[in-house]
Amino acid sequence: MVIQAIAFYMFAIVTIAAAVMVISARNPVHSVLFLILAFFNAAGLFVLMGAEFIAMILVIVYVGAVAVLFLFVVMMLDINFAELRQGFLQYLPIGGLIGIVLLVELLFLASTWLAKPLKTASPASPAPAADAVTNTHALGRVLYTDYVYLFQAAGLVLLVAMIGAIVLTLRSREGVRRQNAAAQLNRRRDQAVEVKKVQPGSSI
Repeated sequence: MVIQAIAFYMFAIVTIAAAVMVISARNPVHSVLFLILAFFNAAGLFVLMGAEFIAMILVIVYVGAVAVLFLFVVMMLDINFAELRQGFLQYLPIGGLIGIVLLVELLFLASTWLAKPLKTASPASPAPAADAVTNTHALGRVLYTDYVYLFQAAGLVLLVAMIGAIVLTLRSREGVRRQNAAAQLNRRRDQAVEVKKVQPGSSI
């Protein structure tokens, strides 16, 4: 128990410190690196809770895909962040108002939950023992039975977003040579290979 408590406080402190550095670091590359550190420590907290599947998903999806994609985008794009920060004071009142509204909503939700906790309905069939079902099996059962329509709706939303991104980035420009895979596969040998006779002692 003492080792688990020490590990919990260590992961929690590093996660909070990394989250603060994400929003306070001046270099965007450093912010992404601190975000990756926060994800790793959050995964460690999930492992301590016994949710190893969620920890694995957090590392694979967020660290291996999302955060690395952020890092590549920040490093490849030449963004003038000093110019982006010039309008900070102009939009500060609107941002502060939105933040206050969100804080009030969260406090209202927390007070409602503390005043009247949610009651779980008794299942029609008896639930199996906790030791007989793994976390992955229990999560899959809930996700693909109770929330299957919401899961499919989320997939459709991601599909529409992917199609929209492709449509927005696919542009026809003049003077740009495009690859024609069918023409490359259907060409003959005499169209692809040219034999040249080189005389001895002469350069190509």
